[in-house]
Formats: sequence, C-alpha cells, structure tokens
Amino acid sequence: MNEKRKIIARKLWIKTFEELGSVSKAARRCGIPRSTLYRWIHRYKNRDENCLKDKSKKPIKLAKQKVTPEIVNMVLNLRNKNDFGPQRISTALLREHQIQLSPPTIWRVLKNLNAKPLKRYRGKKNIIRYSRPIPGDRVQIDVTKICSKCYQFTAVDDCTRLRVLRIYSSKHATNTVLFLGEILDHFPFPIQRIQTDWGTEFFNDLFQEELNIHAIKSVQ
Repeated sequence: MNEKRKIIARKLWIKTFEELGSVSKAARRCGIPRSTLYRWIHRYKNRDENCLKDKSKKPIKLAKQKVTPEIVNMVLNLRNKNDFGPQRISTALLREHQIQLSPPTIWRVLKNLNAKPLKRYRGKKNIIRYSRPIPGDRVQIDVTKICSKCYQFTAVDDCTRLRVLRIYSSKHATNTVLFLGEILDHFPFPIQRIQTDWGTEFFNDLFQEELNIHAIKSVQ
C-alpha cells in the first residue's frame, strides 16, 4: 500500500470512530487493533494530514564513526608486522592503545584496504602407524550389530592389515567359534594372539576351549 492510500485508510478509521463514538466498535468495524486506532487518533488531533504519514525509521542521531584514519593505520601496521587476524588485532589495540574495536569491524577495515589473507602453515605431523612386527602376532576381533538378527564379525591382523568379515544372525559362542575357523582358513599365517573386548561372545568356555586347541592366546 502506497503512502496516499495509507493516509486515506487512516482518515477513514478516525471518521468511523467519530461516528460511533467508541474505539472498540470502530476498531472492530475497521478490522484493526484498538492500539493502532488510538495511535492515529492521538496523532490526528491537530487535523494535519502529514501526521497520518509513516514516520521515518532513520535514526535521529547517526552513530559517530569509530574508525579514524589513525586507527586504520594501527590496524594495518599490526596486520603487516605481526600477521595478526581480526581477533588478535582487537586484543592488541585494547591492550596497547586502550582502543576498543570489535573483530568484525576490523575485518571490514582490512577488507576495505584489500589486505591479503593470512597464510596458515600447517606443520607436517609424524604419524606413526601402529603395527605388530610379525603377521599373526595379534589379530583384533570385533562384533558390530548391523540390524535385527544381523551381526558383522570382523578380524584385522595388526601387521598386514588383512581382514576377514562375516555376517551371522547372532553373536552366540557357536558363531564366534565358526568365525575363528574362517580366520584360520583365510589368513596365510599362524595366529598367535587375538585381542577382543571380552564380550560374552568371546568370554565363554566354548570359545576359550577352541583357542586352546589352536594354541592361541587371548588378550584384552
């Protein structure tokens, strides 16, 4: 709705109020809140149509510019000399010059100056891969539930990273023994130790007896 139509509508509201003599009845007939009608009645007391226009939302007093040319130079010097980002420049200005400037404001200053982005150097990490010295020295076995009546048994050799995966309908001791047989059949080297989380599927007499038959130690 343009300004002219708004003024006409507001004059109609006020006229309806004057005819009915009741703010509640007039507001109900015009389909507006009583608070809205009260506001325009109060503004139109001097019968000046300019009072029925929307007020400007522009602030009466504009905020003073916080960033002076001197501060801009300080920001630029801190950036060039120390490779500081907005957060560290903000801290340095407050600590050294008692100037409080937010990091977003500093970021805008740097953007206006076309400052080059900081280069981040990441040092190379010496990653030491965990492994056992001999194949079969230790094999890790784990069981993961995929869904109802679906369990994945996984065995990984800590030296060669060879794997054996099988799916069983349960993680009972019987299936654990069957999986151990799959490991022995598919790994081309003897198994010396297995590492488990000592769940009930591993910590039972049937599985432990099977380990003893094949001279395999169980570790946690």
